Amino acid sequence: MTTTDSVMARITQAVNDFRAGGADGARTALLDLWTEIGAAGDPLHRCTLAHYLADTYDDPAEALVWDVRALDAADALTDARVNDYHAGLQVAGFYPSLHLNLADNFRRLGAFPAATRHLDAATTHLPALPADDYGTTLRRALAEMATAVAAGDTTPRPTP
Repeated sequence: MTTTDSVMARITQAVNDFRAGGADGARTALLDLWTEIGAAGDPLHRCTLAHYLADTYDDPAEALVWDVRALDAADALTDARVNDYHAGLQVAGFYPSLHLNLADNFRRLGAFPAATRHLDAATTHLPALPADDYGTTLRRALAEMATAVAAGDTTPRPTP
């Protein structure tokens, strides 16, 4: 981490709480933080918060709202800002995951053409992914999502 960021620390804590089984508490904490940040706040905060907040919803329509907000915030984000937070990060590396989540929401809603468009968008950004465990995991998830979309499968997939 390049700088200390109390908002990112609070987002991280809520995500950890969610992963430990506290979905309701994490959602409440993230929603409260969203109110503080505001819809025009720091794009890094908005992107990160919305990306993870979407995961706290079982309903794909509710998750979709937050995943769209995450993508919108990423479009306003700069490499300079993400590097202020963590050296070496690039905004381009965010897009495969953001589009994967959107594809998943659309797939679960049965909107397969929209899901396919987001899978295609994710694929165009694959070169930005690192050649590490994260990149491998995301590439595998995109391949699995493409299979599910092709099969017309709307079954929820496990949350990472």
